[in-house]
Amino acid sequence: MRDHFESRDADAAGRIGRLEIPRADRTVETPALMPVINPNRLTIEPARLAAEFGVEILITNAYIIRETESLREQALDEGLHEMLGFDGAIMTDSGSFQLSEYSDVEVTTAEIIEFQHAIGSDIGTPVDIPTPPDVSREQAESELATTQQALADAEGLDVDEMLLNAPVQGSTYPDLREDAATHAAETDLDVFPIGAVVPLMNSYRYDDMVETVAAAKRGLGADCPVHLFGAGHPMMLALAVALGCDLFDSAAYALYARGGRYLTVAGTQQLDELDYFPCSCPICGERTPADLRNEDDETQTRLLAEHNLHVTFEELRRIKQAIRSGNLLELVERRARGHPAMYDGYRALLDHADQLEAEDPVSKGTFFATSAESARRPEVRRHHDRLNRLSTPDRLLLTESGVPDTDAYDAVWRVKPPFGPFPRALAESYPLTATVPDRTDRAAECAAAEGVRTLVAANPETAFTLTVAAWHPDAKKRIPDRVSVEPLSAIHQSGSAED
Repeated sequence: MRDHFESRDADAAGRIGRLEIPRADRTVETPALMPVINPNRLTIEPARLAAEFGVEILITNAYIIRETESLREQALDEGLHEMLGFDGAIMTDSGSFQLSEYSDVEVTTAEIIEFQHAIGSDIGTPVDIPTPPDVSREQAESELATTQQALADAEGLDVDEMLLNAPVQGSTYPDLREDAATHAAETDLDVFPIGAVVPLMNSYRYDDMVETVAAAKRGLGADCPVHLFGAGHPMMLALAVALGCDLFDSAAYALYARGGRYLTVAGTQQLDELDYFPCSCPICGERTPADLRNEDDETQTRLLAEHNLHVTFEELRRIKQAIRSGNLLELVERRARGHPAMYDGYRALLDHADQLEAEDPVSKGTFFATSAESARRPEVRRHHDRLNRLSTPDRLLLTESGVPDTDAYDAVWRVKPPFGPFPRALAESYPLTATVPDRTDRAAECAAAEGVRTLVAANPETAFTLTVAAWHPDAKKRIPDRVSVEPLSAIHQSGSAED
């Protein structure tokens, strides 16, 4: 059991948590974004990140510091916090990507972690192998074995209060990711980064990213704080949080700014193509795109980077409020509609509704059914599962419309797409208080029909009658043969039943 991470509020698999970082004597609220700091090229001073953006934790590269003589000497002499001018928590990356892609130098986990400890890092990282997507299974398994050895090496080191990362690798093989996560969770390490997903995000393979993260989450315990390595674009943060990720790192705010790219929650735009800013942050509220284009390159980059951070942190605050309000999935759906690849990711997320349901709170804010995908949300699955617990009378009328009590039936229950049937006593219970469209769609009606099937199967002695309006033929096909289906007009309506 890890006592340095605590979940306070939850929605879907997302949570607002508290990550205690002993060496920094800090507690960081999650979900949290860690701006990536290149010590050789500061776009925004770390002290400003804390003062103006509320940054509680950042990440920098220990390998770059170690291999740059002037930085190495300064870090060893002053300590990392003094060198960067930042008194919050600092995570250091081991430079695994640089070591695997660009360097002939061999650095062991023991060497790099001892260096991270010596310069005052608060969370260190071993030398894992970031296996890219779509490699052969043989390569993925071989490199995963190397990574797991690195975790064992890290676990054996004495690092006092410094927390240690346990990266989860496995390429695009869900079973390897799940096994790797299970192995990592069984160690005494502290934070669990899901690595090598940047190529998936760069190629807009958000559905594959979801499968990768979902597999890793199945292997990790609920007390494991999860870091999604390289994920910091505001467009995808809500999706990643709903999957159960707690920490993110962003180099995009600076890298994109150097290329004249402007981040939004709906994607990335080129500054040269903007006539108006769709944002009211301090940068955009005081300038026009033309003003920003007229700045010198260094100033333009800095101001764009500041905007990129403002919009990213604004989205994180919006996500936290959505978790508190219980409507995180509604926010995910709104973001998904901003880009087809994000919608693929949202649909992939709902493929794991059973996994989300295990962590999703039983009661929360209003359920809004806004699309066909709403029929696949965890709340609908949970209601269907609970239909098995409900007892039914001998003669039961299920109706889409309110009708009065009638002597022809022992009871009258509502049928509400996408949930299906429920007794009046539950009408004011979540999620049956849902706001749903008057014009229900095929998916919602089919889901309601599945609810009817579940109830009927659990109560073989009850005679069921169902009255609905013009449901889609695919939904009607799902109704069991022993249910008498009649049009609404067949039921005498002298008033309306309570909802």
